[in-house]
Amino acid sequence: MFRSLARLAHKLPVLPFKNDALAPFMSAETLQFHYGKHHNAYVTRLNQLIEGKPELEKMSLEQLIKTQEGVLFNQAAQVWNHTFFWNCLKPKALGGGGEPSGPVRDAIVKQWGSFDKFKDEFSGKATGHFASGWAWLVVDKQQTLKIVDTHDAGCPLRDGLTPLLTCDVWEHAYYVDYRNDRAKFVQGFWNLVNWDFVNENLAKAKAH
Repeated sequence: MFRSLARLAHKLPVLPFKNDALAPFMSAETLQFHYGKHHNAYVTRLNQLIEGKPELEKMSLEQLIKTQEGVLFNQAAQVWNHTFFWNCLKPKALGGGGEPSGPVRDAIVKQWGSFDKFKDEFSGKATGHFASGWAWLVVDKQQTLKIVDTHDAGCPLRDGLTPLLTCDVWEHAYYVDYRNDRAKFVQGFWNLVNWDFVNENLAKAKAH
């Protein structure tokens, strides 16, 4: 999902849903800007930065995130973060949102006591994050679930953590639909969470 589709270039991934499929919680207009403009710009800039540098061209996004600094790290991490974010979403009509089931629910209840307590803490982290960034549900090397936030292009992979779920709290994620009301955007986010994807990520983390 995150590997380049051509040897010398990273590609803008195809969205796992139609542009209007997340409405009313995320409009087609938001997707046109967020995905079509911002995500695409990160991909374009990343390819410009690595062009003609064989040692960088052969690296995966994950390798670039873990080894590079500055603008190159920022572009690679934002490409990866956004691709991950889109896969964290599923149209409500197709089963997105609600409460999780399976191993993720068991792990959340074990760690926080209830899904509602987890949801409140995650929402607080996302809403209260200062300036641009991301809120994440991650699992560490001890298989403990944690809620963390990262600034700007920050990615938990950099810290040896495995992302399970993320919410983009850059302003471009919500300014079209919610103006400056990030809390309302985060509330809408819970109607779109793809818990199947989160369960897949947890299973992979446990396997490793």
